[in-house]
Amino acid sequence: MDELPEFDRKVLEVLREPLESGQIVIARARDKVRFPARFQLVAAMNPCPCGYLGDPSGRCRCSTEQIQRYRGKLSGPLLDRIDLHLTVARESTALHADPESGQNSASIATEVASARQRQMRRQGCANAFLDLSGLRQHCPLQADDQRWLESACERLNLSLRAAHRLLKVARTLADLQQAEQISRAHLAEALQYRPASG
Repeated sequence: MDELPEFDRKVLEVLREPLESGQIVIARARDKVRFPARFQLVAAMNPCPCGYLGDPSGRCRCSTEQIQRYRGKLSGPLLDRIDLHLTVARESTALHADPESGQNSASIATEVASARQRQMRRQGCANAFLDLSGLRQHCPLQADDQRWLESACERLNLSLRAAHRLLKVARTLADLQQAEQISRAHLAEALQYRPASG
């Protein structure tokens, strides 16, 4: 979904249930029907109405109220259900820019497939589908790390739902590194993908 805040708020709010449960329930009179609806949501939005907030050029002229109104079109409960929130810098307009160094897509795909196999062997499902008991069993933390995470979630005003999703992301980061346990570094990286609430 491109330009996420431009969608009607009622349409966006309807996404909450299938994002959480992976199904859509339609109830009419005495009948209730469930449809499978597991999907991966990829959405994009500008940082402000004009799109230039934070740009080094200083071109943004949006007021604080305009920015809050624009971002306010997305409810906290909807944002809680989106696991990764990334800020992407504007690309350079150089026509012959040097290619960036880093891993290629094939090696990344191999790492992701290996992490997914690790999850299937350990718990029979991807980390994203862990329920509360699965989280307790497969995402244990050292006591110090748990206190650190709880303190960070309080400071950022994150909901319990957001904290649970954060744990699943941290477990996935550990799996990508073939680590048996979730470390403080995994938790810190997962926190970087969550916006503060309120």
